[in-house]
Amino acid sequence: VAGLGNYGLWGTRHSVGMEVLDQLARQLAVAESWRADKRCCADVAMATVHGLELVLLKPRRFMNLNGLSVASAAEIYSLGPEDIYLVHDDLDKALGKVAIKLGGSARGHNGVQSCISALHSNEMTRLRIGIGRP
Repeated sequence: VAGLGNYGLWGTRHSVGMEVLDQLARQLAVAESWRADKRCCADVAMATVHGLELVLLKPRRFMNLNGLSVASAAEIYSLGPEDIYLVHDDLDKALGKVAIKLGGSARGHNGVQSCISALHSNEMTRLRIGIGRP
């Protein structure tokens, strides 16, 4: 599960994917286990839910390069694009609205486009978090 955003720019609408990952880590009681992983240039936390192992990932890159971290982590943890969930902001959704999308185009989202390019696939599931337009 990768939270897309601009690392270090906390509290901005475009980093909502990383904030969702922080909340998920708290709910799974792994919030204290985030560690920097230089192999994929990301913060990583591991969690187990109903016997399923999850890799939580917050890329340490700007949004348009998030895919490099996601692709590196996929290789490290032997994951295919179909195993990856991207959590990201969506300007076209009203603030707070959430939608799940399986595959498809990036719809103009630079972080998603970066993931599609780096993974050579658009098969990732996306959790789109509405941030509305200014």
